Amino acid sequence: MQSRRKFIKNTGIFSAGLLALQTDAFGMQSDAFNFALKDFITKRPPLAERKFTSKAIEAAIVRIKKQIANPELAWLFENCFPNTLDTTVDFEIIDGKPDTYVITGDIDAMWLRDSTAQIWPYIPFIKEDKKLAELVKGVINRQTKCILLDPYANAFYKDFNQVSEWKNDMTKMQPGIHERKWEIDSLCYPIRLAHGYWAATGDISLFDSKWKEAMLLVLQTFKEQQRWTDKGPYNFQRVTAWATDGVPLSGYGYPVKPCGLIVSTFRPSDDSTLFGYLIPSNMFAIEVLGYLQEIFSLPALKDDNLVAKAKELQGQVQKGLEENGIIDHPKFGKIIAFEVNGYGSFHMMDDANVPSLLSLPYLGAIEPDSPLYLNTRKVVLSENNPFFYKGKAGEGVGGPHTGTDTIWPMSIVLRAITSVDEKEIKHCISNLIKTNADTGFMHESFHKDDVTKFTRKWFAWANTLFGEMIVHTSIHYPQILKDKNI
Repeated sequence: MQSRRKFIKNTGIFSAGLLALQTDAFGMQSDAFNFALKDFITKRPPLAERKFTSKAIEAAIVRIKKQIANPELAWLFENCFPNTLDTTVDFEIIDGKPDTYVITGDIDAMWLRDSTAQIWPYIPFIKEDKKLAELVKGVINRQTKCILLDPYANAFYKDFNQVSEWKNDMTKMQPGIHERKWEIDSLCYPIRLAHGYWAATGDISLFDSKWKEAMLLVLQTFKEQQRWTDKGPYNFQRVTAWATDGVPLSGYGYPVKPCGLIVSTFRPSDDSTLFGYLIPSNMFAIEVLGYLQEIFSLPALKDDNLVAKAKELQGQVQKGLEENGIIDHPKFGKIIAFEVNGYGSFHMMDDANVPSLLSLPYLGAIEPDSPLYLNTRKVVLSENNPFFYKGKAGEGVGGPHTGTDTIWPMSIVLRAITSVDEKEIKHCISNLIKTNADTGFMHESFHKDDVTKFTRKWFAWANTLFGEMIVHTSIHYPQILKDKNI
């Protein structure tokens, strides 16, 4: 992606009349004028070079841009929202079925988490665009193949014969796997996507024998990582100086006391956990286990045995959460812990990657007005969270993955999406506009005092999620987008 020409900061040349000229031409083409607006030239690839084009998404971009009074925000939305479709998807028909491989951006591998998160914002549009629906169905089919290859892996290649750069990791590596870091959310996200697709379309054809086989493997893997009687079949070690890429005690992690919760050796950031029971991911698992029960209770798919297994597992995780995952904070009262070990120890922090404590309402794992969530949110968005940073460039949550003093735009987006406070939402959007560093896109992280010091210039998840936030705001808080000074 090319960096845009530096935006002319002196907006004094704009009159109120010029700012009101949000015509259809401007909606489609940002350089329709021969004055300051020309600097907001689209950063999207030329039409012929785009990986996939959706009529529904293009129409949404035009429609929503007309609601946005701030030209830089409109430009960012146009660049970011379609970024996954423009640059990261590889769609084809394999054995008569749609198949969609989705890279994260600047890494040529497909994460089960990222691919779902990148595609998820398009779910509301698939009913009106059959091509887009087929693309999403293709992602679900590809994820099914990945899970069946190895349910403990987090990232895969399109070619299942390709050998990874991490082939020497001390775990059960095999061709087709980019990285084999066990993360609960890697198996939760594909269920969320499949359920979301079905809820939007009513199409149950994706729930074929292979998908069902993959879901049984998900349940088996979750059960193994409850570690009721042994440590299970998974361990992981890597020769590295980066501490969060290694797992102690022969690759099994520090001890946990069996309590119904599921061990996640790694976080959604791909950093290793300190205590194995990662609570946001366990809460996500509770939610998607409910989806499995709903799907396999449908008359055409009815499987009482699978439903019973999912319900039993869900109940065990819920009980473990209630007994171990809720703690008393000396200042904020009852809150949700980030990680626990079942022995009474807990780790209090939050990470920008989703699932996080902050993102729980976005995932449907808790109500946004729950006192328990609101208490937890206060901790996460304060100095009581060791990875919450505030500086000259903005404020937000980071994490160990990109080092200290780095804020992830993703955390600011999730703060806005989960907020019911207009002032807070405006504050978040204003912060996000500033963090693009004149590139026209979101990034993985930026330094709290300098937005030009950022990581990953092509990170499609952050881009598409930003677009989802703007769509969400246009529906629930359209008045915010009408503020040209946001």
